[in-house]
Amino acid sequence: MPVRQGCIDMAGPILRVIRIVTATPIHPEKAAVIAARFAQQNGIANYEMKQAVDETLIGGIVIFAGDFRYDYSIKGQLARIAARLKDADPLGAIEPEDDFGNIIRATLEKSLEEFDEPPAASGQDILFDGAMEPIPTEEKNRQLVVDGLQETLSSIATRFAVDEVGQVERVQDGIAYVSGLDNCLNGELIAFTSRTSGIAMNLMPELVGIILLGDILDVHEGSICKRTARVMDVPVGTELLGRVVDPLGVPIDGLGMINTRKRRPIEAEAPSIIERQPVDTPLLTGITAIDAMTPIGRGQRELIIGDRQTGKTAIVLDTIINQRGKGVNCVYVAIGQKMSTIVSVVNTLRRHNALAYTTVVVASASMPASFQYIAPYAGCAIAEELMYNEHADVLIVYDDLTKHAQAYRALSLLLRRPPGREAFPGDVFYLHARLLERAARLSDAAGGGSITALPIVETQSGDISAYIPTNVISITDGQIYLESELFFSGQRPAINVGLSVSRVGGAAQTKAMKKVAGPLRIHLAQYRELAAFSQFGSELDEETRRELRRGERLSEILKQPQYHPAPMEEQVVMLHIANQGGFSTVAREDIHVFFADFVEHLKSAAPDFLDGIAETGTFDDATAARIEPLLADYLPQWMAENHPEQPPDDRD
Repeated sequence: MPVRQGCIDMAGPILRVIRIVTATPIHPEKAAVIAARFAQQNGIANYEMKQAVDETLIGGIVIFAGDFRYDYSIKGQLARIAARLKDADPLGAIEPEDDFGNIIRATLEKSLEEFDEPPAASGQDILFDGAMEPIPTEEKNRQLVVDGLQETLSSIATRFAVDEVGQVERVQDGIAYVSGLDNCLNGELIAFTSRTSGIAMNLMPELVGIILLGDILDVHEGSICKRTARVMDVPVGTELLGRVVDPLGVPIDGLGMINTRKRRPIEAEAPSIIERQPVDTPLLTGITAIDAMTPIGRGQRELIIGDRQTGKTAIVLDTIINQRGKGVNCVYVAIGQKMSTIVSVVNTLRRHNALAYTTVVVASASMPASFQYIAPYAGCAIAEELMYNEHADVLIVYDDLTKHAQAYRALSLLLRRPPGREAFPGDVFYLHARLLERAARLSDAAGGGSITALPIVETQSGDISAYIPTNVISITDGQIYLESELFFSGQRPAINVGLSVSRVGGAAQTKAMKKVAGPLRIHLAQYRELAAFSQFGSELDEETRRELRRGERLSEILKQPQYHPAPMEEQVVMLHIANQGGFSTVAREDIHVFFADFVEHLKSAAPDFLDGIAETGTFDDATAARIEPLLADYLPQWMAENHPEQPPDDRD
């Protein structure tokens, strides 16, 4: 097609089509102005304007009118310059002592001097520069591109860059051994000729051991690879919220590509002491047993530990669901799990409207060990972007780090690293320490925001003294221990209060929760001691029986159905009533039903009561005194409606 050389006569009654093609979408009004000016300049009286987008143009605009094409795109200009350079053949007569860079630069400058086609410059809108500016002349257009390209040429180095290239000697079990990368760094990202990449893990005198990320069938003996001089990174940003991705940041939820231009290295230094501030803001889980006795604060690292199938994942899912409407974003990292289990987790989050503020990073059991190894670091990088640049509070779950350590052990053994205790390599402690230390609550000077980490570790037969559990316990700020015996006895969540602890303690609790939770732990400890001794005696005094009844009901109120997190204010009211013996006349199996009915009664009789506790976070004596008459009036009424045959007993 010819390019514009001058105006042509297109006047007349014939309807012409003026098609505006741009590299990026532009507003229809802007396109209409361009079309109108173009029609006026070329004498087109009757026309129809159409728009299209062609990203291959790079920048600028192309206008089609009749059989003519008016090319103001960067792609078109570069193509014509390339054709001129090919005809000039600047490298045909180069001598060994010549400077390649200077020769190419001189040839380009000569081409620009002869350049007379209508151009387009990057960042310049030559057809719409201001509201009423006229269309620039061809000479001005030509000068725009010449000036832009000459500026680019001035920055061209006079020496060629040299890539360090290696060759794959052998591939086995997802590990590529490469020769020729003499200056490769540990942890450096290596690019292969295919779309597969890898991370340098072993630096040997002759070979470099690289764990492959991607289809290992694309890499074979003789394949070429090169250094990238950078570490592994993943796409990050708020665009990942609500999506399910693999450890490389590639979406696997079938919802299309993720439009984000930000990337972040998966390895990063933990915030310094100066950048941190103490953990003093609660992160409410909605689980009464945790919020009352092992509270979690924003910026804390709280381990969830227990045997298989004891409700560890259920706790973190309840915690994620409870963050709805609280301004906390979540990242769930699934490591080494069955894909069916991961699908169930995603569907649960979607069903409870929690997926919208959650990113799920999947490294399933069917994925290579290399994917399971980098998964938690990729998830942490996604969380760090939200903390550092969005100044948001983030909850990240690692489910679980036992499988993560096992994947790292498999890679280390394949790389012929010396095994240590339980065949784990010697740096397995550093493996998790450098990950969990990245969780923190930033100071106001550092921008605020926080990352709260909930790592999960699976034990064997309740052995918390094993290698990986003891390592992670020493890194975290407390642990929530789930006991199989409690789980199968019906106590769910099956939290062993004696072995569970939060090293942040009451600093991460509201004043209201701190006040009612203090007596709870004492009463439970007394109950377990009395229950143990009562097994050896048949006759108990009334005081002992009363304490046992109180303990039984305290244990009952700590039971909580899955996916039903309780608001903080309701937890406070329930614990207060339990501490005062208010449930003594209610059968254990009816406690939760009675309390749910009482909450509804409380909302109607005193609408501001629960809201006041939620807003202030306090529960003083005056507030507690308001409950007594309401409970005293409602309890007999409820008992009469639900258990008319049961005579009232004296309360403790």
